[in-house]
Amino acid sequence: MSLEKVLSIAGKPGLYKLKTQTRAGFLAESLLDGKTINVSGRQNVSLLSEIAVYTLTEEMPLREVFQKISEKANGKETISHKVSKEELEEFFFGVLPDYDEDRVYASDIKKMVQWYNLLVKNGLTDFS
Repeated sequence: MSLEKVLSIAGKPGLYKLKTQTRAGFLAESLLDGKTINVSGRQNVSLLSEIAVYTLTEEMPLREVFQKISEKANGKETISHKVSKEELEEFFFGVLPDYDEDRVYASDIKKMVQWYNLLVKNGLTDFS
């Protein structure tokens, strides 16, 4: 499964896999615990395939950032998202040296690392 079917839902922890569409929204399965939830059309939902990261020259799609993290981590899980802000920024600079430090915050890096590890843990490593 590609990132086209992986969602981030505002106010909900982790990532979700799109299952099916309903009249008022859709059903999504949590990658954290496997529970299926009903998501209304009013909730703020982002497809991972539509998210990009600011660099000094342009925006880089999240899947390309995940690909770079995967290359650095040899396809395995990487550092924990619970490490210090400095360690997260140092790690991300090693992955994407030209990221825009003024527009990409430590909280964004933390979320990307957490998402990457969750995807790898669930066997979703096709970042193309």
